[in-house]
Amino acid sequence: KLGEVVKKVEGAENLFLEPVTGMPQVVIQYKRPMLAQYHVSVADVNRVINTAFAGQSTGMLFEDEKRFDLVVRLHANERRNLDDVKNLLIPVNDQLQLPLSQFADVAIINGPNQIQREDAKRRIVVGFNVRGRDVQSIVHELQEKAKQQVKLPVGYYITYGGSFENLEQAKQRLLIAVPVSLLLIFVLLFFAFNSLKHGLLIYSAIPLSAIGGILFLALRGLPFSISAGVGFIALFGVAVLNGIVLIAEFNRLRDSGLQSLPRIVLRGTQLRLRPVLMTAFVASLGFLPMAVSNGAGAEVQRPLATVV
Repeated sequence: KLGEVVKKVEGAENLFLEPVTGMPQVVIQYKRPMLAQYHVSVADVNRVINTAFAGQSTGMLFEDEKRFDLVVRLHANERRNLDDVKNLLIPVNDQLQLPLSQFADVAIINGPNQIQREDAKRRIVVGFNVRGRDVQSIVHELQEKAKQQVKLPVGYYITYGGSFENLEQAKQRLLIAVPVSLLLIFVLLFFAFNSLKHGLLIYSAIPLSAIGGILFLALRGLPFSISAGVGFIALFGVAVLNGIVLIAEFNRLRDSGLQSLPRIVLRGTQLRLRPVLMTAFVASLGFLPMAVSNGAGAEVQRPLATVV
């Protein structure tokens, strides 16, 4: 049922349903009134069936210092089909033997093909690949449709793993990593210039640089992802580096005797245009092949490179 829901979700392809049934099994259902009528116990019948088809040890054989179990069971020719099971003779008393079909219904049914477990719980996998959409929006759509269309029995529940699980875990880590990295950048700026004002001035480049990253993601139709988040951290580093280059030059000009702020800015930007462009172009052109790549791993590389 869940597989049918997945088929209706745009972007979900290569559906895989873990085979649950399909292994033929011989099932013996005992007729307990018949067993009671002939005073035969279930354990006795089980022992005969087990001996006939699986084999039971009846003693040991010794050869010098070696020991071997003597195992008794039916010949292979006499345990080939269902009739061999039905016609297996069960001793009732010393004089009488009756076929198993008198005491039980014997049939072949499709039983479990495999039983997978995770954290001591039974698990069935419904898998699919994501094409042309981000993982989060697909899973959210699937959650809504599954909630409406699939009514699970008590004790059953759905968990979403794979790339979505990794995304959720990485988001939690980014919620810590990004603020910490921004705080460290500010601390380093403060120590570099010993000025809160200069630190905040350079820091203003971070939100301004984010505008370009968001714009390019939107232009290329790429969703925000973990790799894009890493790209923003790299972008912030480039923006801050350019800010340091400019502010350091402004301070140098002021210390050299130039006092007019407009002249300091114009002169400083003129002198530092080449270093700033070189820093920006090295990052931009270096990431350009990743931004336009279509090979293996491109879905991870493209968002990161596009942001930078």
